[in-house]
Amino acid sequence: MDKHYVDVHCHPSLKPFSKSFKYKPRKQNDIDPNRKNSIWHYSPPNFLEKLVNRLVTLTKFTQTDLTALAKSKAKVVIVSLYPFEKHFFGKEIIGIKGVTDVLVNLAASISQARMDYIRSNNDYFADLVDEYKYYQQLHNQVEKIDGKIYTYRLVRNYQEIQQNFSQETDSKKIINIILTIEGGHSFNTGLDMNKDMASRTEVLGNVNAIKDWKYRPMFITLAHHFYNELSGHASSISIGILKKNQSRGLNTGITELGEEVIDLLLDNTDNKRIPIDIKHLSTASREAYYNILDTKYSNENIPIIASHGACNGKHSIALYNKTGIGKHEDWFCNIDINFYDDELIRIARSNGIFGIQLDERRIGSNKAINESKIYFPNKRKQLRKKALLVWRQVLHIAQVLDNKGLFCWGIQSIGSDFDGIVNPTNGLWTAENMKDLAEEMLNHANDYLSTNLNKLKNFNRISGESIVERVMHGNAMDFIERNY
Repeated sequence: MDKHYVDVHCHPSLKPFSKSFKYKPRKQNDIDPNRKNSIWHYSPPNFLEKLVNRLVTLTKFTQTDLTALAKSKAKVVIVSLYPFEKHFFGKEIIGIKGVTDVLVNLAASISQARMDYIRSNNDYFADLVDEYKYYQQLHNQVEKIDGKIYTYRLVRNYQEIQQNFSQETDSKKIINIILTIEGGHSFNTGLDMNKDMASRTEVLGNVNAIKDWKYRPMFITLAHHFYNELSGHASSISIGILKKNQSRGLNTGITELGEEVIDLLLDNTDNKRIPIDIKHLSTASREAYYNILDTKYSNENIPIIASHGACNGKHSIALYNKTGIGKHEDWFCNIDINFYDDELIRIARSNGIFGIQLDERRIGSNKAINESKIYFPNKRKQLRKKALLVWRQVLHIAQVLDNKGLFCWGIQSIGSDFDGIVNPTNGLWTAENMKDLAEEMLNHANDYLSTNLNKLKNFNRISGESIVERVMHGNAMDFIERNY
């Protein structure tokens, strides 16, 4: 694939911003890439780190630091701001603080100083603004990588991306950064694990504030790991000792305050609409959101976004036990944080986007993950097997949409969740492996098309090269052009 890949959901700042709490002054994005509080700090996985990840799924290395993105030749990245939720260290487990600190630090690779700050923090919105400012500090500052001059620029719209493309030369490169937000708690909700404390006036004021940011978020993931007084969330935490903290609000619907927040975000006055990302919403909240779109916004074309998701292979939320496409039943992880076939159809009909999450806990069934393992070192064989997990997501979406007479290659993209709290798909460790993913997906695409091309609707019979280009680049760029 000659064109740059586009990631629609990743967290380049999560690790370095967290590390910045160890230094004085805090919250500084260091210009020196050798410092761990620099977003340019390059820390690719070594052999031991890869081995540890394979054995116990810990990701201590960086995946989308700006240097790795530069080396991958990325030009457009949609990044997520995320105020780390304090309920990872909540009251229910405060008696064993040391244990939970170790577990969270192992999973997320953040500093003790950051964890102490999170535990005492009573203003998620202030934390959000601090991370926003962290990106601004090195906006348009230059860094030399592999003999070329790189900079990143926060952008406000698709036109600015095009302008930046036109300013590049062979020796001077620009990485375009589009901001998003993960978690409605960012508006300062869900501070107490056991009771509602949010101020409606404060919350709506914070929504209006981010709509007025110079670099307005492209979309917002309304839910995240814990109850935020706006909507119910899906089960997402695998660390057993922390699961109890996620129980309040689990699988519930959208609240009255949540509806107000949604309406304010979707208000398109002055072209400042911020669409909702449905990842992490409970199935009840997803159904409630679809109903809002079908009724209150039935005359508007609001895209449905799943920024970092996977398919579960089931028919619909209502028919959650019914398999969608029979032979795919064993491919996917059957959990409701993953998406049902009828939701894929909704996304396509809304001209939305579906970012495929490169997290082994989400992307395949236990059987599929076990079958993708290799026990003797062979990089290319490993990449081919792991790329198959991604290709199956692409193919399943395509077949669901083709069966409905829709263009079937138009919503799939990469929403890696790199540098979030993920267990990366082995071999697809960092942004630098996206070229490998594209190469192996092309092999899988061509294998499929060689025997199945004529089974697709005429308008869906495109080349393997075109499919991979859309997944890695084209669909995301088209979505940005339409919506930013």
